[in-house]
Amino acid sequence: MADTAIELRVVAKDRPADGVVTLALARPNGGRLPDWAPGAHVDLVLPNGLTRQYSLCGDRWDARTYRVGVLREPAGRGGSAFVHDELAVGDAVGIGGPRNNFRLVPSERYLFVAGGIGITPLLPMVRQAEMLGADWRLLYGGRSRTSMAFLDELEPYGDRVTVVPQDEQGLLDLGTWLSGEDPDTKVYCCGPAPLLEAVEERCAGWRRGLLRTERFVARDNGAVRDEPFELELRRSGVTVAVSPGRSVLDAAGAAGANVLSSCRQGLCGTCETAVLDGVPDHRDSILDDDEREAGDCMFVCVSRSRSERLVLDL
Repeated sequence: MADTAIELRVVAKDRPADGVVTLALARPNGGRLPDWAPGAHVDLVLPNGLTRQYSLCGDRWDARTYRVGVLREPAGRGGSAFVHDELAVGDAVGIGGPRNNFRLVPSERYLFVAGGIGITPLLPMVRQAEMLGADWRLLYGGRSRTSMAFLDELEPYGDRVTVVPQDEQGLLDLGTWLSGEDPDTKVYCCGPAPLLEAVEERCAGWRRGLLRTERFVARDNGAVRDEPFELELRRSGVTVAVSPGRSVLDAAGAAGANVLSSCRQGLCGTCETAVLDGVPDHRDSILDDDEREAGDCMFVCVSRSRSERLVLDL
């Protein structure tokens, strides 16, 4: 389960767009919260026992308030419906994190591409790039203007922001915006899977590190090895067999290892574990190509082993 050492209260609940609510969260005593950087997310532990991950989209320099944006997901697992319909100002929630798998790295220029609620992790990046004096642009698409959150907060940036409501202008013109590789421009993209896949296809031949994406739904990475393998927990001095259909997380937990986890989809990064030997079969939606090739860490909630034996620092 998520680390719930911090208990916060909902101090404000707003509706910046159709189907979107924002929550402002603070300590009951108004105390300082852990620092965070653009791209970070938290585990929100709801009063009904559900845990969900949401990007921080507020002011990173506000040391006493976190803000998250939540899209109502009609086909979701109940978390967004609870937030929209039942969670109220004054309610207590647990917070795990912050953690950051989508860090803003230094660059001369940035292109931010947002689809719908994917604007949430990119909004603090825009503010950071502006503060640093970097050259940046934001391409922001959504179903309609009324469904696109934070347009009022983006308006002061003028023509640096291009807003493309689908009902007015159609889909984003990725061919124009991603017409060629620029080694001095980092591209950050967050949004629904079709947008991410289209952007990744456009950037497929670019050098590594120029494109960074974040997903709200785990990608299908395919299975490389679903056969049993041997799992050694080096610090515990225990070796166990991991059968097909059983996660490394569950196998390690049954052997007595305490591994924090939250999403169980390879999205949140809570269960990151160091690999001491063996070849991980990465099935997460977090690591980039270089990190996968390094093979020195894995997310044990979804990833398995390509080798007959896997040794973890547990």
